[in-house]
Amino acid sequence: MAWQLHEKRASWYDVRKWRSLAWAGAVIAAIVVTAVIVVPVLVTRRNNSADRYPNYTRLSYSLRETYQTKNFFDNFNYRTGDDPTHGHIHYVGSDYAATYNLTPTLIDSAMVKVDTSVGPSSIPDASTGRFSVRLESKRQYNQGLFIFHIKHSPYGCATWPALWLVDPNNWPAHGEIDIMEAVNPAAPSSPDTGNSITLHTDASCRMDVKRNMTGSVATVFGSDISATDCDVSPSSSNNNNAGCGVTGNPETYGAAFNAAGGGTLVVEWREEGIRMWQFGTTAVPADIKAGKPDPSIWPMPLADFPNTSCDIGGHFRNASIVANIDLCGDAIPESVWGASGCPTPCVGSHKCVGGWTKSNCTDFVSNNPQAFTNAYWEFGEFQVYQHS
Repeated sequence: MAWQLHEKRASWYDVRKWRSLAWAGAVIAAIVVTAVIVVPVLVTRRNNSADRYPNYTRLSYSLRETYQTKNFFDNFNYRTGDDPTHGHIHYVGSDYAATYNLTPTLIDSAMVKVDTSVGPSSIPDASTGRFSVRLESKRQYNQGLFIFHIKHSPYGCATWPALWLVDPNNWPAHGEIDIMEAVNPAAPSSPDTGNSITLHTDASCRMDVKRNMTGSVATVFGSDISATDCDVSPSSSNNNNAGCGVTGNPETYGAAFNAAGGGTLVVEWREEGIRMWQFGTTAVPADIKAGKPDPSIWPMPLADFPNTSCDIGGHFRNASIVANIDLCGDAIPESVWGASGCPTPCVGSHKCVGGWTKSNCTDFVSNNPQAFTNAYWEFGEFQVYQHS
């Protein structure tokens, strides 16, 4: 009996002697234990992913470069020729810009303008595009704190101005940071919607993550889809080159911005992310005025692009400061123009004139030089700080 009892007790530990019912019970028990352990772990990981956010620790910044207004244009190359985004303009060099007064300097300002002198009776006329300027800084940057003092932003029908950071020879592989941009601002049926701050990259950079900012997530052109995928590479079917954008209130661009005396825009580009602040003329932090900028004590930024789902160091490098004013182009197709309330001259017997694609926009640009009196940038100093 003792041997038999020992044999029965031992059989519970010998899986070879388990009956099918015992096997079923063991499997169920294992599943329950696994669920108890794994499910909370998965939920925790999912919650942690949703809450992840980089630590923007304080950095100590030192001034590295100042673009002073008296020699402002010496810091830039002039891109010449046609526009890669198919605008109805001709970008001119420094000599032409001086001849047509497109880059005047004042005591404490540097201006970038669109030509307002060439009309339909001029020889040559502007039927193939209006003269404009695109500046690209001679120096390229990898991270830093960039401070732009801006007194006037270009606006009006057909205008597509931008101040941005980009490697002109490696797009979108080296990224693009649009600091101040607007499309067709101040059109009658398209009131100012504010400044657009946008990133453009190649694959694997998304902004559908936790962000701390006062601006609104932009939407993909012609839809209500949030523009949170920054990928605009040729292999991507994403968002019609919209990138991942943030929009400010109407006071951040155009007529309202200019009426308030302009403002100061600051971009902090670092491994943890890219953030942008926009300060009115009476709200510039004292530390900026003192030459010791400290973003850690500033209010919440207008735009925040954290590195949560985007390798900032890998996607953004070797950027030049670029300032330009485009007219028409890829951002203002006929569908956008038609809904804008801007003039539609191509009616009846009048056939549109234009360059890449003849449209109401190109015709308007060709024949109405006086429409671009507000299409100019007026810059104060640019300052570039880097952390030690």
